[in-house]
This record gives sequence, C-alpha cells and structure tokens, in this order.
Amino acid sequence: MSLSVIFLGTAGSIPTSERNLPAVAIRRKGELILFDCGEGVQRQMIRAGVGFHRKTKVFITHMHGDHLLGLPGLFQTMSLLDRERELDVFGPPGIKSFVDAIRQTVQFTLTFPIELSEIKGPGVVCDEKEYQIHAAWATHIVPTLAFALIEKARPGRFYPEKARSLGVPEGSLWSKLQHGSAVRLSDGRIVKPEDVLGPPRPGRKIVYTGDTTPSREIMNFAENADLLIHDATFDDELLEKAQEDGHSTPSQAAEVARMAKAKRLVLTHMSARYKDASPLLEQARKIFPHVGIAEDFMKIDLPLLEA
Repeated sequence: MSLSVIFLGTAGSIPTSERNLPAVAIRRKGELILFDCGEGVQRQMIRAGVGFHRKTKVFITHMHGDHLLGLPGLFQTMSLLDRERELDVFGPPGIKSFVDAIRQTVQFTLTFPIELSEIKGPGVVCDEKEYQIHAAWATHIVPTLAFALIEKARPGRFYPEKARSLGVPEGSLWSKLQHGSAVRLSDGRIVKPEDVLGPPRPGRKIVYTGDTTPSREIMNFAENADLLIHDATFDDELLEKAQEDGHSTPSQAAEVARMAKAKRLVLTHMSARYKDASPLLEQARKIFPHVGIAEDFMKIDLPLLEA
C-alpha cells in the first residue's frame, strides 16, 4: 500500500524564493491529508501533482497566519475547479470562526461542503477504518497541536500450508481468515485467524510537530515514529531566541528523535535567514544520524512494514 509524504512548504513565518510557507501532504491510497496550509498552498499542490478532487482532510496546528492563510485560496481554487466532495478541516479552537469569516466576507461560491472540527485537547481526533489521526499539545507561544498519522495493525501473513493442514478448503474461507474472521468447517470445527496467520503487522507512524520547543510530551508522542517531522527554525547558536519564540534548534529536534527512537527525522520550518541549511543538518547529525532537511517538493515514500 503506497504512502508518500510530500513537503509543499518548508519555510518559517516568511516565504523565500526557495521555500513556501508550511504545508505537508500525505498521499495515501486515494486520499490526501494536509498538515498545515500556508499561503499559496494550491500552487504548491499543482506543482506537486496531488490533485484537488480526491478525498481530503486538512489539519491546522495553530492559529498563526503562516500555517493557515492558505485556506481561503484553497477553498476558492477547489470551487473554481468544481469540487463537489466534502472537505474536512480540523484545527484548534478558533478555526471555525476563521473559516466562517472567510465564507462571510470573501465573495466566492463554495461548490462543496466543509466539515469543521475544533480540537479541544489531545487524543484521537479522526478514526478511519485503516488509520487514526492523533493530536497532542506542542509547546509554542499560542495553543498549538502536533499530529500523528498512525495506521492500524494489519493481519499477519497468511500461511496456506497451515490452512491446508487444518482442512480449510481454498476459496472464501481462506479470505475470511486473512481478514481476521474465524470460520466453521463442514465437520463443525472452528478455525481461528491466529491458527493460520503470523503476528499482526504494524502500520506506519508519521508525526508532525508544528511549531514547538522540545518537550517530554512531543518525545512521547513521537515514540517509534517511522518519520518525525520536527520544527528546527533556528540554529544551535540562536538557542535563546528559539526558546523565546517557541521554536526548536536542530540539536534539540535531534535529541527528541533520539529519545523517541524515531526511525527517521526531517527538519522543517526554516528561518528565512538560512540561505544554506547544511550547517543545521550537521548540528542535528551529531546527535541523530538519520536526519534530513526538508525542501519544497521533497517526497518520501514509506513502504509497509512486513515484520
């Protein structure tokens, strides 16, 4: 099952000629999940080829303009393209008032319904058949959420030889067992999925911190993440400024990844002062080797785990 993470915007606060404002897209099957929605996000989506008509959810971390001012343009572009499918928007308290203000003051006609959900606190905020979106509080200068896409475990690998040895005829009964249902054989015996399947196979976990200083809560939230996307707005020499502004340095982000036992770290939300981000990468690598710097339109494919 394919899953791609596409960085649509990787700047912090101010766009640059190389970086747009924050937005990360996760493309999973026929669905698009957006974490944050910086200005001009629809142009980034066009360039990335992610499409406007597919099932889409948008998760806003906090009510700072660089993270949500892309919503009005996204709504208008989707309407001009005659989108009809519902758009789900999740965010902290205030997101409903913001979207209502757009609809009341900007003169365009929505061609699709918007389902708004305000997130009051940590926990599961979206529960789908194959995955959940979890939220946790980040530590910023305004109430800010971090998000995690966590896929539900899949049934274990099916072993045909075990099914045959138990007398299960090939066909629909095999399918039921593969999908986690027990079956009754013609002689009355019950065969359970665990009789013919290996251990459950874990899903993937992607964590997006939004703007944050390092915290124990974020470290726990990111535990064993396949991919941790973490704020690294300022370099290590600007530690005091990072703390004052509610952001992190590369070394701090790397320490969170190390303590969380994340498999991979990507640093994002770069200050416009860094024309060359390689020094930030080197700072993080001293603590956590599996790290990269986010660039606009960078794509990461995460394969399914078979173990």
